[in-house]
Amino acid sequence: MAVNKKKAPKKKESESTKSAVSKGGISAKIKTKSFSRSDLQEKYLNDVCPALMEKFGYDTPMQLPKITKVVFNRGVGEVTYNPKALDSTVDEIFTITGQRPVIKRAKKSIANFKLREEMPIGCMVTLRGNRMYSFIKKLIEEALPRIRDFKGLSPNAFDGRGNYTFGIREQLIFPEIDYDKVDKTRGFNVTFVTTAQTDEESKELLRLIGIPFREDKE
Repeated sequence: MAVNKKKAPKKKESESTKSAVSKGGISAKIKTKSFSRSDLQEKYLNDVCPALMEKFGYDTPMQLPKITKVVFNRGVGEVTYNPKALDSTVDEIFTITGQRPVIKRAKKSIANFKLREEMPIGCMVTLRGNRMYSFIKKLIEEALPRIRDFKGLSPNAFDGRGNYTFGIREQLIFPEIDYDKVDKTRGFNVTFVTTAQTDEESKELLRLIGIPFREDKE
């Protein structure tokens, strides 16, 4: 006669070992912070807009280009053999931007890369409004100047539609990141999405805001 064996109760996962990533694709441990109005917004209205009107001769203020959002993202290919790398990325992006990252997942499986469909492979945040301007100010005044031998960002990274993307090689340029808690240096991509119709208008907008571009000697 078969004896029914009781299954041992599953051990509860401790808070310290829980992943910061939820099944819904958004980090579950952290909550988005609120930000007050940045003085960079006042600079845009009082200084940047009049300068753009004078240079490009817009017929109406409605034609003035503006930054609509900043997209901050990192791909984490090593997650296939180091799942904790994604948790580090979630914590670092939240620390830098103050917003909960959204987890990006693989759309299909690729055997050669040991990649399975729906496996988390990176995360991103889309910054708007006060949070966006606060991040831009921190980037200009604190982060970029900490890059070794920094001579400005490339002026040739526009996409032809007024958007600008550049890479950051390591997270340590942001003052909030604790060097002693970093397990590995990893980079990010940052994209400025604007309403500018041309790259020239977008470049002038970003330059007047304070983004430092490298002089093109060619």
